[in-house]
Amino acid sequence: MNGSKRNVFFFAFIVAFGGFIFGLDAALISGTVRFVSAEFNLSDIQIGTVVSAPGFGVLFALVITGYICNMFGRKNTLIGIAFIYILSAIASVLAPSYELLVAARFIGGLAFTSLSVAAMYIGEVAPSKYRGKLVSMIQINIVVGLSAAYFANYLLVDLAHSNFEWVTQWNVQDNLWRWMLGVEIVPAILWFLLLFTIPQSPRWLVMKGNETRAITILHRLNKNTELAQEQLKSIKESLVDYSETGGYFSSFKQLLESRVRAAVIIAFTIAIVQQVTGINAIMFYAPTVFEQLGVGTDAAFFNAVLIGLVSIVFTVVAIALIDKLGRRPLVIWGLAAATISLFMCYLGFSQAEYSLSAEDIASFSALNSITGLEHIIGTVYHSDIEFKQALASVLTASQQQLFESDLISRAATINAPLISFGIAGFIAAFHFSIGPIMWVIFSEIFPTRIRGVAIPTFAFIASVISYFVQQFFPWQLSNLGAANIFLLYTVSGVAGFALLFKFMPETKNKSIEEIEVYLEGLHAKKVQEGV
Repeated sequence: MNGSKRNVFFFAFIVAFGGFIFGLDAALISGTVRFVSAEFNLSDIQIGTVVSAPGFGVLFALVITGYICNMFGRKNTLIGIAFIYILSAIASVLAPSYELLVAARFIGGLAFTSLSVAAMYIGEVAPSKYRGKLVSMIQINIVVGLSAAYFANYLLVDLAHSNFEWVTQWNVQDNLWRWMLGVEIVPAILWFLLLFTIPQSPRWLVMKGNETRAITILHRLNKNTELAQEQLKSIKESLVDYSETGGYFSSFKQLLESRVRAAVIIAFTIAIVQQVTGINAIMFYAPTVFEQLGVGTDAAFFNAVLIGLVSIVFTVVAIALIDKLGRRPLVIWGLAAATISLFMCYLGFSQAEYSLSAEDIASFSALNSITGLEHIIGTVYHSDIEFKQALASVLTASQQQLFESDLISRAATINAPLISFGIAGFIAAFHFSIGPIMWVIFSEIFPTRIRGVAIPTFAFIASVISYFVQQFFPWQLSNLGAANIFLLYTVSGVAGFALLFKFMPETKNKSIEEIEVYLEGLHAKKVQEGV
């Protein structure tokens, strides 16, 4: 690896490491749901609020992220984001109440803009032939972070039931969810320190009129004076409109211009499709989803670890192929496979039945003192909704939170292998396609003069959908049932496939400036054709 390539890869890896922190933050909470719910006696909506609070916080941050990036630079924005992650993690661990936990996680959501800012930064420093791989590093860091969180949760659950002296001394079992959330603190501090070693984006420096420093950084990135001069010239040409239009707010208005309309349509479509297929419901509530299969709590945590490993493997495959096969085939056919996998989950849950026997109740000593369970013994329920409603008629809310997973494991007659394969297939297909490639597309299709506002804008749209998916998943699980949820995700996948098959272009091996010219020409062609 030559010196220029080594520099670019090193800086991109540091920036993409923010995806690891995001993955930790997103998945650590999945293991805490049961324990936080029991400690604070939460309803389904309150559970959703705890999990989705960062998704709500990022909506506010994304509104101003573009302005901050353009005003203070990509590097300084990332440093501020890393500090927010640290603050949120510490506050979450120490939160004494439901309200303060939500507030701490809301603050952490302000840092979720790390994904869009990282994609922006890497897209601006990476050569076109490496850009797909380097921007995709964000996604692989996300899935490694998710996997690390699932493994940490699984390990902590196991340790909490061990006989180690330090486990008792540090009261791990009673504060298990706080230990889970505390896993994020050390890597967040590490990322904060590493960000001081990266350079500013040369494109941002040119935008600010600092060509001398920009050419120095371009030479540092390329180790080639002639190439650095050519890149500087290309950047200046692409930015000619920026200085004439008044900066950030005018950049926002330019999103409505006809010449960037093709880019806007593509970004809007992919932002919606990535989230409406339910990825964050499955990833953020992984143990909860697997508990619906009747495998029990410990096995649910272990299955979540396996899902994390699947995510890593297929994200690595996507990164290896993205600059060879291109963006379009991976997205289109990966989304098709994801949709088929979601339909398999629907079939498995729609055929499930639930019935408790007297032996099931007798073997569960914690339920021996509860009256009313005899009324549901022997009754066959044809959906998880019917079964949960029957449990709710005889158990208090807190009892149902504590015992529901164990009761489902005893009562369920379900095609668990089909559903498990469907979930694994969906996770694999998502991380092979639309997961990592959304950020690559965002980093490529917008002209430099509007990138600071465009990328956060469409990240905002994706985040709005993600927030609602996270917020209402527990409520949907209790009121719609798993089968109907997966049917909804399947329909969304079919619609997304049709739209992206029609609109998504191929952008591999093109510079940002070449893609800008291509998309302007594409829009002009469609206008001429009357499309």
